[in-house]
Amino acid sequence: MHAVTHDRFGDPAEVLQTTPTDRPVPQEGELLIRVILSPIHNHDLWTIRGSYGTKPPLPAIAGSEAVGIVEATGPGVDPALQGRRVAVAGLKGSWAEYAIAAAEGAIPVPDEMPDEAAAQLIAMPFSAITLLEFLHVERGDWVIQTAANGAVGKIMAVLAQSRGIRLLNLVRRPEAAEELAALGMTDIVSTNDPDWIAKAHAILGEDGARAAVDSVGGPIAAGLVDLLGTEGLLVTFGSMTGDDLQLPAGPIIFKHLTVKGFWGARVMPQTPAEDRQRMFGELIGLVMDGALKLPSGGTFGLDQPAEAVTAALTPGREGKIMFRP
Repeated sequence: MHAVTHDRFGDPAEVLQTTPTDRPVPQEGELLIRVILSPIHNHDLWTIRGSYGTKPPLPAIAGSEAVGIVEATGPGVDPALQGRRVAVAGLKGSWAEYAIAAAEGAIPVPDEMPDEAAAQLIAMPFSAITLLEFLHVERGDWVIQTAANGAVGKIMAVLAQSRGIRLLNLVRRPEAAEELAALGMTDIVSTNDPDWIAKAHAILGEDGARAAVDSVGGPIAAGLVDLLGTEGLLVTFGSMTGDDLQLPAGPIIFKHLTVKGFWGARVMPQTPAEDRQRMFGELIGLVMDGALKLPSGGTFGLDQPAEAVTAALTPGREGKIMFRP
């Protein structure tokens, strides 16, 4: 089969290549998936650069999520799954014609769900819903999120509205604020505005926010600390800038704030099976109702890795860039 691979860490546009490789064979508890679509996520690109939480042994097939057809089952797996269309994530090599997935993590998707939505059903939406539950917020609470125009940010907005949680959406560009407003999102503030903290305070009110989620890093964290109320929670979810959090000690001490990290790869396996089933049911329902839209930003062949990652890094795209083998 053909796959998008890299034999060194570095700039994805430079190190990725299309190579022939052996078609994998499913082992105990595994499925062989014939890939239909596989998205490009930020964490995929960080992994290729060698800057993510784990580094794969090289050479490696890139990609971590897909929708596909179960081609074969390994020992201990119900053979009736063969021929089913499933969503899978946490893969080690989904940018390929075939990929191996753990059977227990495969989610059969409704026939009516488009491939484009099913291909990105797990990583970002499930990260968003587990992140929201990680915050332990209730109906009526205020939550702040940075990078609100990102994939997780838009999903979080849908989930918050569905659950009655109030969301303050922070973006770094006025154009991004206009984009979110056009999508029907409200309570949007651009941190490019020198008065953004005052405008955010005016929205939140005297009590401040119950929780804040940062995906940007750097000095914006100090603003989030300012906006949190007493006993508030700041969760760092990522660092688009690559900068460390810049946190003032005083407000953290005097407001009894908590600062925590969130890594889906650690949290999701610890989530009880019944909770995973409940949350996936909620996500599938929102997709099928049309409330949660997971569009494609464009598709590329496996022979176009440089073009695909360049498109994925271009601001303003409406959905995830995907590989279609």
